[in-house]
Amino acid sequence: MSVETVRRVAARIWGIGSSRVRILDEKKAREALTSEDVKNLMRQGLVIKKAKKGVSRGRARIKIFRKKMGRGRGEGSRKGTKNAVKSLKQRWVEKVRSQRDFIKKNKQKLGVNYRKAYKLVKGNFFRDKKHLKSFIESLK
Repeated sequence: MSVETVRRVAARIWGIGSSRVRILDEKKAREALTSEDVKNLMRQGLVIKKAKKGVSRGRARIKIFRKKMGRGRGEGSRKGTKNAVKSLKQRWVEKVRSQRDFIKKNKQKLGVNYRKAYKLVKGNFFRDKKHLKSFIESLK
């Protein structure tokens, strides 16, 4: 049997392409007559299969690491709506928490109007902390 035939038979047995079959001892490969002989060569380790070539994830890992550092997250790199970056609810939660902290710190200034301000914050009355500040100033 020729070396190419041995390569083809081995590839068929393994279910791989013939380019992945490597023959270490060509002299013994030529002596093989049947597919059983080729299987024996495979068992002896004279006919081996090369490892599959894969796509490296090295570059992807570096990219993920840099994204975690905050690189490539600017406005020019963003796709989709404003809500794709941070959901409406998440933005609302952040706003309400900061406003609630602010009215807790200014509880003395608010006095009896503290509960009213708290309810207005909950009802999304204030655009931002600056708006809340101006409301507190107007109560005086």
